[in-house]
Amino acid sequence: MNSKRWWAILIAGTIFIFSVIINFASMAFSTNFSKLWGDAFEEWSEKTIEEGSVTKKIAIIDLDGVIQDNGDVTSIWSSGGYNHKLFMEQLNHAKDDNATKAIILRVNTPGGGVVESAEIHRKIVQIQEETKKPVYVSMGGIAASGGYYVSAPADKIFASPETMTGSLGVIMQGTNYGELAKKLGVDFVTIKSGEYKDIMSQTREMTEAERNIMKSMLDNSFNGFVKVIAEGRNMPEERVREIADGRIYDGRQAKELDLIDDFGYLEEVIEAIRADYSLDGASVVRYGAYSGFPSLFGTAMQKITGKEGEMFGAFKMLTQPNSPRLMYLYAE
Repeated sequence: MNSKRWWAILIAGTIFIFSVIINFASMAFSTNFSKLWGDAFEEWSEKTIEEGSVTKKIAIIDLDGVIQDNGDVTSIWSSGGYNHKLFMEQLNHAKDDNATKAIILRVNTPGGGVVESAEIHRKIVQIQEETKKPVYVSMGGIAASGGYYVSAPADKIFASPETMTGSLGVIMQGTNYGELAKKLGVDFVTIKSGEYKDIMSQTREMTEAERNIMKSMLDNSFNGFVKVIAEGRNMPEERVREIADGRIYDGRQAKELDLIDDFGYLEEVIEAIRADYSLDGASVVRYGAYSGFPSLFGTAMQKITGKEGEMFGAFKMLTQPNSPRLMYLYAE
């Protein structure tokens, strides 16, 4: 490697160590840490994008990226993307804010975890039932699988003709490199307390009994998905099962299948919710993404190493679990 690459790795290593120290400190002193740094650790903000009444607001909340809970502590390696904890806080804020009269979810995600998607769905239903605030969905370039799961209870769903949606179903994936390991002379030793403790092991083939166990779990989650769509779209479950074969749909197909209500970009969705709920004169606010010192540091880190650089990839491998999990996710 050339000297520039060595310097990049050295700097990345230094930032990594600093990140670990910051994360441990923030976990140990979570109550006072943000006060110590003040606005540098501001989690999110409310930005006015259309002036109007401060007592009558339309709130736009962005759901952008893979729906996955990576923990409460935000690393300085992070430079944005989906943050489950903050997103749930934003939903709760919109629910409890008396000035907020309507909510628009800007959904741009291929989906994500089954648990996280269900948590968002439940919160949206809670907002609708307890506050009677309308919730509209404005789909971005992609709102598939878990992205559709969280959209289903909305009072109206809008998309563009080119939006990729659908992919209605559940997936669980793992990697089996047992044969490769044998060729390399690697011998795996597993000691387990029960027959199925290493189910979906990466070092051996699954048995038929194990496949049936995992399939029953997927079926349970899929049945829940079908119910969510049927209730949200007022559609018979039999019809949902016909179209929920995992395939992706574009916006035109989704409208034909009654998976969305109409075409429209964010501006049209704002005007639609204004007209439908007599919100003339309401201000429009947008909840900002994560900002502050950690985000700036994360951005600098990625510029130094490159998003696909060695250190960035190594960090992801070290910090993200590789255990198979149920996902409402459209991915290659």
